[in-house]
Amino acid sequence: MIFTPTELRGALLLDIEPRADARGFFARSWCRREFEAHGLNATIAQSNIAVSPRKGTLRGLHYQEAPDAEVKLVRCTRGAVYDVIVDLRPESPTYKRWLGMELSADNHRMLYVPEGFAHGYQTLSDDCELWYQTSQFYAPAAARGVRYDDPAFDIRWPLAVTVISDADHGWPLFDHSEMSGKER
Repeated sequence: MIFTPTELRGALLLDIEPRADARGFFARSWCRREFEAHGLNATIAQSNIAVSPRKGTLRGLHYQEAPDAEVKLVRCTRGAVYDVIVDLRPESPTYKRWLGMELSADNHRMLYVPEGFAHGYQTLSDDCELWYQTSQFYAPAAARGVRYDDPAFDIRWPLAVTVISDADHGWPLFDHSEMSGKER
C-alpha cells in the first residue's frame, strides 16, 4: 500500500498497489504491520457498510467524543463519493480545516481518518456503498456531529443535497468551547 500524508495532520490517503495478470489484479487493502510501521492506529473494533441509493445524498459530519473517539478507514466499494474530513482538534495546526476528495470503486482509494476528526460524504452517483473500519465500537452516548453547512468550516460540497437525515441536518453550529479538552 502507498501511504500519502494529506494537508491535515494525521490524515492519510491510501492507495493500493495492484499486482495484475490476465485474471485481473490482487492488492492488499489493509495490513496491521504496515499501519503500525507508519505509526497509525491498527486496531479494528468494527467494520461497517453504508448504502445510499440516490446521488446527492449527504451523510455526516460525524465523530465520537473521547474516551470513545475513533479512527476510521473509509473506502467506497460501489459508485463514487466526495468524502470530507474536518480537523476538530483544538491543539492541531490544521484545526477547523477540512479536506475533500473523491473515493470511488474505480480508484480504490482509502482515507485514514484520525481521532478528533469529523467525517462525512456526499454521493456522486446513484447506488453508492461505503465500507469502513473503526478502531472503537459504536458508542451512541459519544456520537456527535457538526453541520455540513456550518460557516465555521465553509465546506464546498460538489452537488445540491438531495437526501439528508433530520439528525444530520439538525446538528448545532460548531462551538469551539464544546470541544475544549474532549478530543485530544
